[in-house]
Order: sequence, then structure tokens, then C-alpha cells
Amino acid sequence: MDKPFAITLDAGSSLANRTGSWRTVKPVYVDRLPPCNNACPAGENIQGWLYHAESGDYRLAWEELVKNNPLPAIMGRVCYHPCEGACNRAGLDEAVSIHAVERFLGDLAIREGWRFKVLTPPTAKHVLVVGAGPSGLSAAYHLRRLGHDVTILEAGPMSGGMMRFGIPKYRLPRQVLDAEVKRIEDMGVTLRFNTKVTDILETMREGKFDAAFLAVGAHLARRAYIPAGDAARILDAVGVLRGMEGRDRPQLGRRVIVYGGGNTALDVARTAKRLGAEEAIIVYRRTREKMPAHDFEVQEALDEGIMIKWLTTIKEASGERSFTVEKMKLDATGFPQPTGEFETIEADSLVLALGQDVDLSLLGRVPGLVINDGVVQVDRNMMTAHAGIFAGGDMVPSERTVTVAVGHGKKAARNIDTWLRGSAHAAAPKHELATFERLNSWYYSDAPKTVQPQLGTIRRQSTFDEVVGTLDESNALFEARRCLSCGNCFECDNCYGVCPDNAVVKLGPGKRFEFNYDYCKGCGLCAAECPCGAIDMVPETI
Repeated sequence: MDKPFAITLDAGSSLANRTGSWRTVKPVYVDRLPPCNNACPAGENIQGWLYHAESGDYRLAWEELVKNNPLPAIMGRVCYHPCEGACNRAGLDEAVSIHAVERFLGDLAIREGWRFKVLTPPTAKHVLVVGAGPSGLSAAYHLRRLGHDVTILEAGPMSGGMMRFGIPKYRLPRQVLDAEVKRIEDMGVTLRFNTKVTDILETMREGKFDAAFLAVGAHLARRAYIPAGDAARILDAVGVLRGMEGRDRPQLGRRVIVYGGGNTALDVARTAKRLGAEEAIIVYRRTREKMPAHDFEVQEALDEGIMIKWLTTIKEASGERSFTVEKMKLDATGFPQPTGEFETIEADSLVLALGQDVDLSLLGRVPGLVINDGVVQVDRNMMTAHAGIFAGGDMVPSERTVTVAVGHGKKAARNIDTWLRGSAHAAAPKHELATFERLNSWYYSDAPKTVQPQLGTIRRQSTFDEVVGTLDESNALFEARRCLSCGNCFECDNCYGVCPDNAVVKLGPGKRFEFNYDYCKGCGLCAAECPCGAIDMVPETI
């Protein structure tokens, strides 16, 4: 009897029918820029190290992480994680707790004694770094990895800069800071304390340095004119926090007013509470929505009993313990305006937390430098107008955070390296951003964000023990596995499974896939079913 044509074909004969010739569009594998990577001021390959962490290879994850950031245990504690604000996972449930996994890796590296390696043969070049804060330490690390000799000159008695003198111990334990600095020193970086640079050109000349990176922190407190009698006790936030590193802690009294709305104001108020103040009151002239401090820090302060007087400004110290404040209101542009309504607050001390400036006196004899608004202007390579002198961190126009400073140090180091070698650093072009719309989010199961353990409120009010704890291994592994691998193939096999033409070829673990275009008809199923948006359909060229 006659049989349908389809079942009269011999087995395997379809291999002779190269259906790829029917195609008008074809699939191509692409790599997109994950939004977390794009948002990181330090330029970390976050998705890259999370990939190794979720496989349980923590050493490899740490090594990938420190290619860009040598201070993961610190950064996992003090970074305000803009990466998480950009995370696509937030469109599904909650952002991946990237900083918590980074902190886990950093703490694990300290416990295990993991060390850095110098990757490049010695270059016989010697670079001076001024300042042992986050930017200076980052630059020194990257320069050393590139084979250069590095000397850090630090005006203070200890390393860390504003990480030590501006961030309280309950946020950054000093043993963590010291361990990560020591790892950089162990690479062969020379660190000299109590050595203030007053003339950068003379210091470079005497030390025979081939280049310099300036990373002086903003240690000078800004003042405000507040009429006050001689008996009024008015302090500055930088001085209070710096005093916490000495033997004699600041005496603030039982009732403390802190004037300001940034994270430093919160740190001082919370420190005052731990020093025994019965009341710590923040006076801020705008509303909570306008406050520059990060919301989670505001909430932590409120949980600890810190009081905040919104829409209020300090007018004068009207006596030894009396401070006059004025109520404010916001105009149509959001700027605070006085109301003429006054109130008197009794307090033992007033701490001003109104921002900090950088001491630029070391640049006084450098010709051609451009200084605007108290910061040094640099080009896109982080070099000042004087050849061979680079600057970063608090010294240049930027947001003043540890993460930004670390990123400046890395960028400057790479450009110093190419400048010393007589070439130019060419940054790799960025891929197209991986957006949430390109994901097939239904492929991913719900997985609630892991909450880091926290110290009890009562202990937080009376000790400087660390408030937020580190994830254990099981929680860190779970959190790493919440990453969606946005825009980059993670070998889920979806394209391999849905292809009706068997045109997807597996290349082996870690090698991803390729298309056999002889058989691909361009149906687009692979692109439609890719969970992470790593396949594009492009017009076929003839």
C-alpha cells in the first residue's frame, strides 16, 4: 500500500537536507553588560565572581573579585551597594544581596590567609602614593600587581584614612581593616606613617619617584557660623570620630545635638549613644526624603533611639548648655526657608557634621594645576595638568564613598602604568546593557533575599560590637545562586532542548554552545526561550 511520504525516508537521510538555506534571520550568542557591573563604581565583575561563588568555588570567586577590588571584606561592609539598586532580580522579587556575598568572600579570605600575587615582572619604576586611604591602597595594590615598586606616605599614625577615622567600629571592625591592609603590604608595598607631604614636587625629586598618585582624604571639617559664647561646647564630627581611635575618647555629655543630614551625622549620633549619652538628637533643616544619608542607616539610627528633628536649623548657642533652633519650611524648589519660629534645646555639646574638605597645601608649588571648589581637576586618565601627577578619591570631583575611591585607585593605576610604559590605556568597549525586559523571568523560581544577622538593639546602644553580621556558607551560597546571570549564557541547556533542528551544539562545561547554521532555519525559539537574554536574532546576510 502507499505510505505517507514522511515515513518513506530512510533513517538519517534528513542530514542531507541542509535546512539552513531557508533562513532569513539567524540566532547569535551575545554577551550583555549586567546592570550590577554597570553600576559598580569600583568596576567589579560582579556577575563573574558570583558565578564562581554559586558553584561553591569561593577561592576562584575571591580571585575574580580582587582583580578589581583589593578590599572585599571592607567593601562588603561599608559600600552603599548601588549594584543592588540596579539589580534586575528586584523586578522578580528582591535584589541579590551582593554586598553580603562579597563580605562573606572577604572574611573567608582573611580566615584562610589567602594572599595576592604580583602578576608582572619588575619594571624598575617607582611610584609614590600619598595617602593610605581606600583610593591610595587600591592604587598601590594595582600598581604592585603591574610590577611597579610602590611607596605610600601617610600623614597619620595608621592606615585606612577615612575608613579608620570616619567610619565607626560598629560598622567596620578594625581587625578587618588591618587584615586587608596587611595583605597589600605583604605584596611588597612600602607604607610609611607620620610622614606628611608638604611639597609633592620636592618629595618626588628627593625620592626619585617616576610618577605620583595623590589620594589625600577629606579630613578637614567644614564649619558654620553659629553665634556662641565662650562656654558653649561646639565640636566637629571629624574630630569626634577621629578621637575614637585614641586612648582618650571624646566627652560629649548626657545630651548631644548633631547638626547635619549625612551619613557622618548619623555615625556621630550613634557613637554618642554608645559613649553613654542618654539622648542624641540630629538637627536637620530638610525632611527625611531630602536627607542625603542612606535610608537604611537612618532606620538603624532610629532603631537605636536616635532622635531627629526635621525641618530645623541651629541659630545660636545662647548659653553654656542652651542652643536656639529655628523651624524651617521647604519652598516650591525644595529649599528650606526660615519661619521665624524658635525653640531652645538644652544639650551638653553640639557636633557639626556639615561635610569635609581636603588639605591641598602639598600642591602649592605645582605649576599649571586647576583647582575648583576645593578639588583638583583631572583628565579622563586621572592625571592632573602636571605630567606624571595623578589624583583620585576625595581630591577630585566625585561622590565621596569608599567604593568610588577604590575605583579611582584602579583607574589611576592602569593609566600610570601605561604612561610609564609610554603607551595609552584603552578601555574595552562596553556591551549593550542587559535589561529586565530581555529576561524570561518565569524560568526563575522565587527565592527570598537572605537577611544578614543583626546585633540586638540593647547591645547596639551600649557597645561598639559590629551591628551587621556575616552570612554563613549555606546562606552565602543560596544568595549567590539568586543571581539571574543577566545577559550572559550560564549553560542552562534551554536553547539546546528547544531547537527543533538540533542545530545547537554543546561545546562542553564552561565553553557554552555554538549554532550549526547548516541546519538552523532561523525559527527563533532559542532566543525566545533563553532565560537570560543571551541570544539575538539578526538578519541573515547573503
